[in-house]
Amino acid sequence: MKLRLLLPFAALPLLAQRPVTFEERSGIALDNGKIELITLSKGGAFASLVLKDDPDKLSPMWNPVRGAREAGDPPRFGDSLGHFVCVDGFGPTSREEQAAGFQGHGEAHRYPWEIVEQGRRGNETGVTFRVKLPVVQETFTRKLELVDGEQVVYVESELESHLGFDRPINWAEHGTIGSPFLAPEKTVVDASVGRCETRPHTKMPPNRRLVSEKEFTYPMAPLEKGGLANLRAVPAKPDSMDHTGCLLDPARRLVFVTALRTDKKMLFGYLIRREEYPWLQEWMNYSKNLNLARGLEFGTQPFDVSRRQTVEMGKLFGQSAFRWLPAKSKIGTRFLMFYTRVPDGFLQVDDVRQEGGKLIVEDRKSGKKVELAASKPL
Repeated sequence: MKLRLLLPFAALPLLAQRPVTFEERSGIALDNGKIELITLSKGGAFASLVLKDDPDKLSPMWNPVRGAREAGDPPRFGDSLGHFVCVDGFGPTSREEQAAGFQGHGEAHRYPWEIVEQGRRGNETGVTFRVKLPVVQETFTRKLELVDGEQVVYVESELESHLGFDRPINWAEHGTIGSPFLAPEKTVVDASVGRCETRPHTKMPPNRRLVSEKEFTYPMAPLEKGGLANLRAVPAKPDSMDHTGCLLDPARRLVFVTALRTDKKMLFGYLIRREEYPWLQEWMNYSKNLNLARGLEFGTQPFDVSRRQTVEMGKLFGQSAFRWLPAKSKIGTRFLMFYTRVPDGFLQVDDVRQEGGKLIVEDRKSGKKVELAASKPL
Protein backbone atom coordinates (compact mmCIF):
# COMPACT_ATOMS: atom_id res chain seq x y z
CA MET A 1 0.00 0.00 0.00
CA LYS A 2 1.44 3.36 -1.01
CA LEU A 3 0.65 6.27 1.29
CA ARG A 4 -0.79 9.26 -0.57
CA LEU A 5 0.46 12.65 0.57
CA LEU A 6 -1.79 15.70 0.78
CA LEU A 7 -0.74 17.63 -2.32
CA PRO A 8 -1.06 20.35 -3.45
CA PHE A 9 -1.70 22.52 -0.41
CA ALA A 10 -3.69 25.72 -0.13
CA ALA A 11 -3.56 28.39 2.55
CA LEU A 12 -4.82 27.20 5.91
CA PRO A 13 -8.06 28.60 7.33
CA LEU A 14 -7.72 30.25 10.72
CA LEU A 15 -7.04 27.69 13.47
CA ALA A 16 -7.46 24.62 11.21
CA GLN A 17 -3.93 23.62 12.25
CA ARG A 18 -1.92 25.25 14.99
CA PRO A 19 0.97 24.45 17.32
CA VAL A 20 -0.08 23.69 20.90
CA THR A 21 1.37 22.65 24.24
CA PHE A 22 -0.25 19.70 26.01
CA GLU A 23 1.02 18.69 29.46
CA GLU A 24 4.25 20.64 28.76
CA ARG A 25 4.73 18.70 25.52
CA SER A 26 4.65 20.32 22.09
CA GLY A 27 2.12 19.18 19.54
CA ILE A 28 -0.16 20.16 16.71
CA ALA A 29 -3.94 20.59 16.84
CA LEU A 30 -6.16 19.69 13.88
CA ASP A 31 -9.57 21.39 14.04
CA ASN A 32 -12.44 21.17 11.57
CA GLY A 33 -15.10 22.93 13.65
CA LYS A 34 -16.63 19.62 14.81
CA ILE A 35 -13.70 17.92 16.54
CA GLU A 36 -10.20 18.84 17.65
CA LEU A 37 -7.34 16.34 17.74
CA ILE A 38 -4.02 17.05 19.47
CA THR A 39 -1.05 14.99 18.27
CA LEU A 40 2.27 15.19 20.14
CA SER A 41 5.42 16.14 18.25
CA LYS A 42 7.49 13.54 20.09
CA GLY A 43 6.14 10.07 19.50
CA GLY A 44 3.02 11.09 17.57
CA ALA A 45 0.54 10.18 20.31
CA PHE A 46 -3.09 11.26 19.93
CA ALA A 47 -3.17 13.01 23.30
CA SER A 48 -6.62 14.62 23.20
CA LEU A 49 -9.80 14.37 21.13
CA VAL A 50 -12.76 16.62 21.95
CA LEU A 51 -16.07 17.68 20.50
CA LYS A 52 -15.89 21.39 19.74
CA ASP A 53 -19.36 22.08 21.18
CA ASP A 54 -18.74 20.13 24.41
CA PRO A 55 -18.49 22.69 27.24
CA ASP A 56 -16.60 20.16 29.42
CA LYS A 57 -14.11 19.31 26.64
CA LEU A 58 -14.16 15.67 27.79
CA SER A 59 -11.52 13.65 25.95
CA PRO A 60 -11.63 9.84 26.02
CA MET A 61 -7.84 9.68 25.76
CA TRP A 62 -5.74 8.39 28.66
CA ASN A 63 -3.70 11.13 30.34
CA PRO A 64 -1.39 9.55 32.97
CA VAL A 65 0.39 12.88 33.49
CA ARG A 66 -2.79 14.52 34.75
CA GLY A 67 -3.69 11.44 36.77
CA ALA A 68 -0.33 11.34 38.52
CA ARG A 69 -0.45 15.07 39.20
CA GLU A 70 -3.90 14.87 40.77
CA ALA A 71 -2.83 11.90 42.91
CA GLY A 72 0.41 13.60 43.98
CA ASP A 73 2.48 10.82 42.38
CA PRO A 74 5.43 11.05 39.95
CA PRO A 75 4.54 10.28 36.30
CA ARG A 76 5.08 6.61 35.43
CA PHE A 77 4.58 6.23 31.71
CA GLY A 78 6.91 8.76 30.07
CA ASP A 79 5.54 9.97 26.73
CA SER A 80 2.98 7.17 26.50
CA LEU A 81 -0.25 9.18 26.43
CA GLY A 82 -3.56 8.50 24.75
CA HIS A 83 -3.23 6.58 21.51
CA PHE A 84 0.40 5.91 20.60
CA VAL A 85 1.84 3.54 18.03
CA CYS A 86 4.06 0.59 18.94
CA VAL A 87 6.16 -0.16 15.86
CA ASP A 88 8.30 -2.05 15.12
CA GLY A 89 7.91 -3.90 18.41
CA PHE A 90 5.23 -4.40 21.04
CA GLY A 91 6.04 -5.65 24.50
CA PRO A 92 9.34 -6.42 26.24
CA THR A 93 12.63 -6.98 24.43
CA SER A 94 15.29 -9.65 24.79
CA ARG A 95 18.51 -9.14 26.75
CA GLU A 96 20.43 -8.86 23.50
CA GLU A 97 18.00 -6.31 22.06
CA GLN A 98 18.24 -4.22 25.21
CA ALA A 99 22.03 -4.25 24.93
CA ALA A 100 21.67 -3.01 21.35
CA GLY A 101 19.51 -0.07 22.52
CA PHE A 102 16.15 -1.53 21.55
CA GLN A 103 13.45 -0.87 24.16
CA GLY A 104 9.92 -2.09 24.73
CA HIS A 105 6.97 -1.07 22.53
CA GLY A 106 9.23 -0.21 19.60
CA GLU A 107 11.00 3.01 18.65
CA ALA A 108 8.34 5.15 16.95
CA HIS A 109 6.84 6.59 20.14
CA ARG A 110 10.28 7.51 21.52
CA TYR A 111 11.53 9.97 18.89
CA PRO A 112 10.45 13.41 17.61
CA TRP A 113 8.30 13.19 14.48
CA GLU A 114 9.08 15.45 11.54
CA ILE A 115 6.20 17.19 9.77
CA VAL A 116 6.80 16.60 6.06
CA GLU A 117 3.49 17.93 4.66
CA GLN A 118 0.57 19.91 6.05
CA GLY A 119 -2.27 21.94 4.66
CA ARG A 120 -5.63 21.92 2.90
CA ARG A 121 -6.96 20.17 -0.17
CA GLY A 122 -10.55 21.03 -0.94
CA ASN A 123 -12.52 20.40 2.24
CA GLU A 124 -9.76 18.34 3.88
CA THR A 125 -7.22 19.38 6.50
CA GLY A 126 -4.22 17.14 6.98
CA VAL A 127 -0.71 16.63 8.27
CA THR A 128 1.88 13.98 7.42
CA PHE A 129 4.60 12.95 9.88
CA ARG A 130 7.75 10.89 9.41
CA VAL A 131 10.15 9.29 11.88
CA LYS A 132 13.26 7.18 11.32
CA LEU A 133 13.68 4.08 13.50
CA PRO A 134 17.46 3.62 13.81
CA VAL A 135 17.77 0.25 15.54
CA VAL A 136 15.32 -1.63 13.32
CA GLN A 137 16.38 0.45 10.28
CA GLU A 138 12.88 1.40 9.19
CA THR A 139 11.00 4.61 8.41
CA PHE A 140 7.48 5.17 9.69
CA THR A 141 5.15 7.67 7.99
CA ARG A 142 1.68 8.67 9.22
CA LYS A 143 -0.92 10.89 7.58
CA LEU A 144 -3.89 12.34 9.51
CA GLU A 145 -6.90 13.89 7.78
CA LEU A 146 -10.07 15.67 8.90
CA VAL A 147 -12.91 16.50 6.53
CA ASP A 148 -14.92 19.63 7.20
CA GLY A 149 -18.14 18.90 9.08
CA GLU A 150 -17.19 15.31 10.02
CA GLN A 151 -16.48 13.80 13.44
CA VAL A 152 -13.94 11.34 12.05
CA VAL A 153 -10.14 11.20 11.95
CA TYR A 154 -8.67 9.27 9.02
CA VAL A 155 -5.30 7.64 9.78
CA GLU A 156 -3.05 6.21 7.06
CA SER A 157 0.40 4.79 7.86
CA GLU A 158 3.36 3.24 6.09
CA LEU A 159 6.35 1.26 7.34
CA GLU A 160 9.41 1.00 5.11
CA SER A 161 12.29 -1.43 5.59
CA HIS A 162 15.83 -0.41 4.68
CA LEU A 163 17.15 -3.94 5.11
CA GLY A 164 17.77 -6.50 2.41
CA PHE A 165 15.82 -9.38 3.93
CA ASP A 166 12.25 -10.21 4.92
CA ARG A 167 11.49 -9.86 8.60
CA PRO A 168 8.62 -10.49 11.04
CA ILE A 169 7.37 -7.23 12.53
CA ASN A 170 5.20 -6.28 15.50
CA TRP A 171 2.82 -3.33 15.05
CA ALA A 172 0.12 -2.28 17.48
CA GLU A 173 -2.00 0.84 17.80
CA HIS A 174 -1.96 1.37 21.56
CA GLY A 175 -5.28 3.19 21.70
CA THR A 176 -5.91 3.88 25.39
CA ILE A 177 -8.90 5.48 27.10
CA GLY A 178 -8.70 6.84 30.60
CA SER A 179 -10.43 8.66 33.41
CA PRO A 180 -12.49 10.79 33.71
CA PHE A 181 -14.07 9.41 30.49
CA LEU A 182 -13.38 5.90 31.81
CA ALA A 183 -15.44 5.46 34.97
CA PRO A 184 -16.65 2.48 37.04
CA GLU A 185 -19.93 1.02 35.79
CA LYS A 186 -20.45 4.01 33.44
CA THR A 187 -18.13 3.27 30.52
CA VAL A 188 -18.67 0.13 28.45
CA VAL A 189 -16.50 -1.36 25.71
CA ASP A 190 -17.89 -3.29 22.73
CA ALA A 191 -16.00 -4.87 19.84
CA SER A 192 -16.50 -7.21 16.89
CA VAL A 193 -14.64 -10.06 18.56
CA GLY A 194 -15.45 -13.59 19.66
CA ARG A 195 -12.63 -15.97 20.62
CA CYS A 196 -10.30 -14.54 23.24
CA GLU A 197 -7.60 -15.70 25.61
CA THR A 198 -6.31 -14.22 28.84
CA ARG A 199 -2.67 -13.21 28.71
CA PRO A 200 -0.24 -15.85 30.01
CA HIS A 201 1.15 -14.76 33.40
CA THR A 202 3.24 -16.30 36.16
CA LYS A 203 3.77 -13.94 39.11
CA MET A 204 2.59 -10.64 37.65
CA PRO A 205 0.52 -8.65 38.05
CA PRO A 206 -0.23 -9.43 41.72
CA ASN A 207 -3.75 -7.95 41.55
CA ARG A 208 -4.84 -9.96 38.54
CA ARG A 209 -8.54 -10.95 38.52
CA LEU A 210 -8.57 -13.30 35.55
CA VAL A 211 -7.26 -16.85 35.15
CA SER A 212 -3.98 -16.96 33.23
CA GLU A 213 -3.90 -18.31 29.64
CA LYS A 214 -7.55 -19.31 29.46
CA GLU A 215 -9.76 -19.18 26.37
CA PHE A 216 -13.12 -17.41 26.63
CA THR A 217 -15.75 -15.66 24.53
CA TYR A 218 -15.97 -11.89 24.98
CA PRO A 219 -17.19 -10.30 27.18
CA MET A 220 -17.48 -13.08 29.80
CA ALA A 221 -14.00 -13.95 31.14
CA PRO A 222 -13.00 -16.53 33.81
CA LEU A 223 -12.09 -15.26 37.29
CA GLU A 224 -9.34 -16.78 39.44
CA LYS A 225 -11.79 -16.98 42.35
CA GLY A 226 -14.30 -18.81 40.16
CA GLY A 227 -17.17 -17.64 38.03
CA LEU A 228 -17.13 -15.13 35.21
CA ALA A 229 -16.60 -11.37 34.91
CA ASN A 230 -18.30 -9.20 32.31
CA LEU A 231 -15.43 -7.20 30.85
CA ARG A 232 -17.57 -4.57 29.13
CA ALA A 233 -17.53 -2.25 32.17
CA VAL A 234 -15.03 -1.22 34.84
CA PRO A 235 -15.92 -2.96 38.13
CA ALA A 236 -17.71 -0.93 40.81
CA LYS A 237 -14.66 -1.14 43.09
CA PRO A 238 -11.57 -1.04 40.87
CA ASP A 239 -8.35 -2.67 42.13
CA SER A 240 -6.95 -4.94 39.42
CA MET A 241 -4.85 -5.24 36.30
CA ASP A 242 -5.61 -7.73 33.55
CA HIS A 243 -4.76 -8.28 29.90
CA THR A 244 -6.60 -10.18 27.19
CA GLY A 245 -6.13 -10.90 23.49
CA CYS A 246 -9.11 -11.33 21.16
CA LEU A 247 -9.39 -12.34 17.52
CA LEU A 248 -11.21 -9.67 15.55
CA ASP A 249 -14.09 -11.17 13.58
CA PRO A 250 -12.62 -13.00 10.54
CA ALA A 251 -15.98 -12.79 8.77
CA ARG A 252 -15.72 -8.99 8.52
CA ARG A 253 -13.47 -6.85 6.33
CA LEU A 254 -13.90 -3.85 8.64
CA VAL A 255 -13.98 -4.45 12.39
CA PHE A 256 -14.69 -2.13 15.31
CA VAL A 257 -14.01 -1.35 18.94
CA THR A 258 -15.94 1.32 20.85
CA ALA A 259 -16.14 2.89 24.29
CA LEU A 260 -19.46 4.40 25.42
CA ARG A 261 -19.85 6.69 28.42
CA THR A 262 -23.47 5.82 29.10
CA ASP A 263 -24.41 8.65 31.51
CA LYS A 264 -22.88 11.37 29.33
CA LYS A 265 -24.09 9.73 26.09
CA MET A 266 -20.69 10.08 24.42
CA LEU A 267 -19.21 7.41 22.16
CA PHE A 268 -15.61 6.96 21.00
CA GLY A 269 -14.50 4.29 18.59
CA TYR A 270 -12.39 2.87 15.79
CA LEU A 271 -13.21 1.24 12.47
CA ILE A 272 -10.29 -0.94 11.36
CA ARG A 273 -9.17 -2.98 8.37
CA ARG A 274 -9.00 -6.49 9.79
CA GLU A 275 -6.46 -7.78 7.25
CA GLU A 276 -3.97 -5.25 8.66
CA TYR A 277 -4.86 -5.47 12.36
CA PRO A 278 -6.37 -8.92 13.12
CA TRP A 279 -5.98 -8.76 16.93
CA LEU A 280 -7.48 -6.66 19.72
CA GLN A 281 -5.69 -6.54 23.07
CA GLU A 282 -7.29 -5.01 26.15
CA TRP A 283 -5.06 -3.79 28.97
CA MET A 284 -7.32 -3.11 31.97
CA ASN A 285 -5.41 -1.03 34.52
CA TYR A 286 -8.00 -0.35 37.22
CA SER A 287 -6.27 1.33 40.16
CA LYS A 288 -7.95 2.01 43.49
CA ASN A 289 -7.31 5.75 43.19
CA LEU A 290 -9.53 5.80 40.07
CA ASN A 291 -6.72 6.80 37.72
CA LEU A 292 -8.14 4.26 35.33
CA ALA A 293 -6.76 3.17 31.96
CA ARG A 294 -8.00 0.67 29.41
CA GLY A 295 -6.05 -0.17 26.29
CA LEU A 296 -8.05 -0.78 23.11
CA GLU A 297 -4.94 -2.04 21.34
CA PHE A 298 -5.45 -3.36 17.82
CA GLY A 299 -2.50 -4.84 16.03
CA THR A 300 -0.63 -7.77 14.55
CA GLN A 301 -0.31 -9.94 17.66
CA PRO A 302 -2.56 -11.29 20.46
CA PHE A 303 -0.34 -10.27 23.41
CA ASP A 304 2.29 -7.65 24.22
CA VAL A 305 5.25 -10.02 24.10
CA SER A 306 8.64 -9.91 22.39
CA ARG A 307 9.28 -10.47 18.70
CA ARG A 308 10.92 -13.78 19.50
CA GLN A 309 7.84 -14.96 21.44
CA THR A 310 5.42 -13.98 18.68
CA VAL A 311 7.48 -15.87 16.11
CA GLU A 312 7.67 -18.92 18.37
CA MET A 313 3.91 -18.68 18.97
CA GLY A 314 3.32 -18.62 15.21
CA LYS A 315 -0.46 -18.62 15.35
CA LEU A 316 -3.32 -18.49 17.82
CA PHE A 317 -6.84 -19.56 16.81
CA GLY A 318 -5.39 -20.13 13.32
CA GLN A 319 -4.37 -16.46 12.93
CA SER A 320 -0.75 -15.35 12.58
CA ALA A 321 0.80 -13.58 15.58
CA PHE A 322 3.03 -11.30 13.49
CA ARG A 323 3.21 -9.63 10.06
CA TRP A 324 5.92 -9.85 7.42
CA LEU A 325 7.79 -6.78 6.18
CA PRO A 326 9.52 -7.77 2.91
CA ALA A 327 13.07 -6.70 2.09
CA LYS A 328 13.49 -3.07 0.95
CA SER A 329 9.71 -2.73 0.82
CA LYS A 330 6.79 -0.88 2.36
CA ILE A 331 3.59 -2.05 4.02
CA GLY A 332 0.70 0.13 5.13
CA THR A 333 -2.47 0.38 7.19
CA ARG A 334 -5.60 2.50 7.39
CA PHE A 335 -8.18 3.00 10.11
CA LEU A 336 -10.51 5.72 11.28
CA MET A 337 -11.33 7.10 14.71
CA PHE A 338 -14.62 8.79 15.63
CA TYR A 339 -16.22 10.63 18.54
CA THR A 340 -19.89 11.54 18.86
CA ARG A 341 -22.94 11.87 21.06
CA VAL A 342 -25.61 9.15 21.12
CA PRO A 343 -29.36 9.41 21.73
CA ASP A 344 -31.13 8.61 25.01
CA GLY A 345 -31.47 4.86 25.54
CA PHE A 346 -28.43 3.98 23.43
CA LEU A 347 -26.54 1.56 25.74
CA GLN A 348 -24.40 -0.76 23.61
CA VAL A 349 -22.79 -1.07 20.18
CA ASP A 350 -23.67 -4.10 18.10
CA ASP A 351 -22.33 -2.91 14.75
CA VAL A 352 -20.27 -0.16 13.15
CA ARG A 353 -20.13 -0.07 9.37
CA GLN A 354 -19.33 2.38 6.60
CA GLU A 355 -21.69 2.67 3.68
CA GLY A 356 -22.90 5.43 1.40
CA GLY A 357 -20.44 7.98 2.78
CA LYS A 358 -21.64 7.40 6.34
CA LEU A 359 -20.64 5.61 9.52
CA ILE A 360 -23.62 3.74 10.91
CA VAL A 361 -23.43 2.73 14.58
CA GLU A 362 -26.22 0.48 15.85
CA ASP A 363 -27.63 -0.57 19.21
CA ARG A 364 -29.91 -3.34 18.03
CA LYS A 365 -31.41 -4.03 21.44
CA SER A 366 -32.84 -0.52 21.73
CA GLY A 367 -33.34 -0.11 18.01
CA LYS A 368 -31.35 3.13 18.06
CA LYS A 369 -28.52 4.14 15.77
CA VAL A 370 -26.15 6.99 15.02
CA GLU A 371 -25.20 8.10 11.53
CA LEU A 372 -22.05 10.16 10.97
CA ALA A 373 -20.69 11.62 7.76
CA ALA A 374 -17.61 9.59 6.73
CA SER A 375 -16.82 10.50 3.14
CA LYS A 376 -13.43 8.76 2.79
CA PRO A 377 -13.89 4.99 2.44
CA LEU A 378 -11.56 2.53 4.16
